[in-house]
Amino acid sequence: MQAENWSAKIGAILANQFMNKWFGLAAFSIPFLLFLYGFKLLKVQLLPIGRTTRHTIFITIWLSIFLSYLFSDAGGFLGSGPGGGHGINMAGWLNNLIGKVGSAFLLILILFVFLVFSFKGFLPFVKGLLFKGTALVDKKVKAASTSGKAAKTAKTDSSDKGKEDMPLAFAEDTPLSIEISDNELSTDSFSESSKAALDNDISEVEFNQDLDTLPEPKVSEPIKADASSDEFTVVKKEEKQEELKENKGTNPLEELGEYDPLLDLSNYKFPDFSLLEDHKSENSEVSKEELVSNKNKIVETLSHYKIKIEKIKATIGPTITLYEIVPAPGIRISKIKNLEDDIALSLAALGIRIIAPIPGKGTIGIEVPNQKPEIVSMRSIMSSVKFQESKYELPVAIGKTISNDTFVFDLTKMPHLLVAGATGQGKSVGLNAILTSLLYKKHPSELKFVLVDPKKVELTLYSNIEKHYLAKLPDAEEAIITDTQKVVHTLNSLTVEMDQRYNLLKLAMVRNIKEYNAKFKARRLNPEKGHRFLPYIVLVVDEFADLIMTAGKEIEAPIARIAQLARAIGIHLIIATQRPSTNIITGLIKANFPARIAFRVSSMIDSRTILDSPGANQLIGRGDMLISTGGDMVRLQCAFVDTPELEKITDFINQQQGYPTAHMLPEYVEEGSGSELGEVDLSKRDEMFEDAARLVVMHQQGSTSLIQRKFSIGYNRAGRIIDQLEAAGVVGSYEGSKARQVLYPDEYSLEQFLNTL
Repeated sequence: MQAENWSAKIGAILANQFMNKWFGLAAFSIPFLLFLYGFKLLKVQLLPIGRTTRHTIFITIWLSIFLSYLFSDAGGFLGSGPGGGHGINMAGWLNNLIGKVGSAFLLILILFVFLVFSFKGFLPFVKGLLFKGTALVDKKVKAASTSGKAAKTAKTDSSDKGKEDMPLAFAEDTPLSIEISDNELSTDSFSESSKAALDNDISEVEFNQDLDTLPEPKVSEPIKADASSDEFTVVKKEEKQEELKENKGTNPLEELGEYDPLLDLSNYKFPDFSLLEDHKSENSEVSKEELVSNKNKIVETLSHYKIKIEKIKATIGPTITLYEIVPAPGIRISKIKNLEDDIALSLAALGIRIIAPIPGKGTIGIEVPNQKPEIVSMRSIMSSVKFQESKYELPVAIGKTISNDTFVFDLTKMPHLLVAGATGQGKSVGLNAILTSLLYKKHPSELKFVLVDPKKVELTLYSNIEKHYLAKLPDAEEAIITDTQKVVHTLNSLTVEMDQRYNLLKLAMVRNIKEYNAKFKARRLNPEKGHRFLPYIVLVVDEFADLIMTAGKEIEAPIARIAQLARAIGIHLIIATQRPSTNIITGLIKANFPARIAFRVSSMIDSRTILDSPGANQLIGRGDMLISTGGDMVRLQCAFVDTPELEKITDFINQQQGYPTAHMLPEYVEEGSGSELGEVDLSKRDEMFEDAARLVVMHQQGSTSLIQRKFSIGYNRAGRIIDQLEAAGVVGSYEGSKARQVLYPDEYSLEQFLNTL
């Protein structure tokens, strides 16, 4: 038997399977999905793939059942009716179970729930239709009642002129403004219900009391009323704000709903706490005997120098205990400060540090190391409520304070971080704690790392998450940068990225990345005009001293430029070094890094180089650190995260779906490495030259950004292609801010020219 199908036998088999046995007419959704996936392979996304797929599958199944329910007796060209075999079976099962009426209600209810949860604007649209009809009826009723009341009020006014007890009432449309100073407001004069109303911040409050107990209101318009009344009504009206919301213009892109960058990797799961270990030291608690002994030695040492103490208090931390003393009146603080070494000698302890006075307190602090210091595990930091509930843009939890509180800061407010300390005192562990914090809080679409590791061994574990979190140059083989020359190129590439982002902010008329991304999510910025969602970029340099020694100004200049300008566009720097000397941490670097972390150093000079004050030389090592955030200095015990824990975290992320490649930074071409326009060799044309020529002729727009956007290439490569097109006579010369003139009117004439090349 000959198959009567345009696609012959295979078409007949597929049509029978999808249309007759399965979904009937609803099976036409399958070619629609294949159409979308085909464009996706060409890197053209017509609709969000994930959401569209889910919606299409639901509509296919529901429509199959619904068509079979409506046309249960239909056959036609489909043997099983327009709903297919699946629809016939499901509709029949529902009819037998809950009857035809119940099946209809159930199908409509399922469709309604789907529309409510899938489209944010559906429920407000339905409410608007319902309330619009109700409002019209209410308006007519109100108009009728108002006319009746007006006539009645006219009679009442003429008969009540002689009355003295008239209630004080304000007209609905009369604005009222009242100014009450703090000393005039007496809560004793309010009734209990009035107090509760004020506490709840409600929009309408009524007071029934004597007006003499309230300050005289300042009314924006004169109101004629009898002041002897005991009724006082305050109404807070917001009609004007609602009118502004209703009159707001609509953007066609906003109809698509808010853009969600997390949908790029919608199934991504954040690491959980089970990947981290709970490092606990045995017998790490400070005993009462130790506290009493230290207290007695401190008091005894001070008494030798005739310094009396009125009060002493101990606060136990993970690695040190803070003893706060209140000296007797007349004792000079400098006298106690000078006894630092004497107290250390009497306690036989390493790293006594005196804070005189403690900021914000009327006490002097003496920090004494514990005999058995406690290890602060990264797990306890990540699971803390303070970190979990933080609303920072880039939250970092790095350790615990003396009072055992988790210390969390926002990297965007720093905005850059300088980490320094002697070898083996905890710098690399501190960097791992910072990176782990960000991995536990930020989605891959929101954050990218640029990792520089001259030592080649400290940051290699993070190569597993290259396709999720790392950024690199287009021609780089490895995402972890170890070669000094590659570092120079990467830093200059970041300056190009910085300039491009500032141009985007200028076009969007916003001041920082947060406002820009909020505007982009609200679909108020058109991607066809070059706009895109901007992830935060964090540059981490593990050993800055090695780069300065080998490259010098080539490294310092772009670092300083990024540090000065990149805060607003979401590029932040974390630089670590084990050589805190003035030729490494120069004045230019220090001026742009107000936030600094100091681990233990060997001398007071190094401490002053890092923190501009002593203190780092008195730390006890093994993660003991001081963090300065532009004034305040806090002592912390850095959280410990071990190498096996990092391996588990990176492997957990690596096993999930990632992006096709790492995040590509703009290409950087060294000055003088490219040829001048007059020397462009058309025999060495770019492989995209012909495609780019067809693109600019089709759009009649010779724009570098157009080529960059359509072919997903770097800015510098797109610029070289434009130069080649100009040399070949396809586009005109550079005209400032205008797009170049296209010299070929149509694709036919262009093809004739390309055939001659």
